[in-house]
Amino acid sequence: MKWKIIKHETLYKRYFSLEEYRLRYERFGGGEIEAVREIFERGHAVVVLPYDARRDEVVLIEQFRPGAIHFSDNPWLLELVAGVIEPGEEPEDVARREAQEEAGCTLGELLPIHRYLVSPGGTTESAAVYVGNVDSSGVGGLHGLEDEHEDIKVHVVSRVAAMDLMNQGRIINASALIGLQWLAMHYAELRSRWS
Repeated sequence: MKWKIIKHETLYKRYFSLEEYRLRYERFGGGEIEAVREIFERGHAVVVLPYDARRDEVVLIEQFRPGAIHFSDNPWLLELVAGVIEPGEEPEDVARREAQEEAGCTLGELLPIHRYLVSPGGTTESAAVYVGNVDSSGVGGLHGLEDEHEDIKVHVVSRVAAMDLMNQGRIINASALIGLQWLAMHYAELRSRWS
């Protein structure tokens, strides 16, 4: 099927930008649709699930998320380590950098889990999700970059406890759900590979 951008305009630009597109695209049943859509440009992200296969533990982070204030009574979310890919960076390098900055841990082998579109109805953002081999002993505490206004608490929990948190609805962001559900299906393979 065919589509075309008729007009593109930047409506707002700071750290993020808001772009307006006038589009024309084919209908499934024939004919065309012409529509105007605003698209949030955030960039592309890397998400990593630090997993200690020997201890069968995962490293989760907790931080305040303003986007959650209308969704939950508690806008401090349990998440996976994540960061935005800057121009010229490789996703694996971002995963390693962010694991240090946000959780104070060093990743060994990284394995790709999946790459997905975060919310393609309104943003171009994609997330590349990885699992990273980590030694979780001694990991914990408070982390984050002051100049990025980060205040991050690190939690090391058993894989089973992480699954319980997910099943109880305490983990509510897509990247963490994707990473933990992947781990639920593949942890035996990882324990064999990394133990």
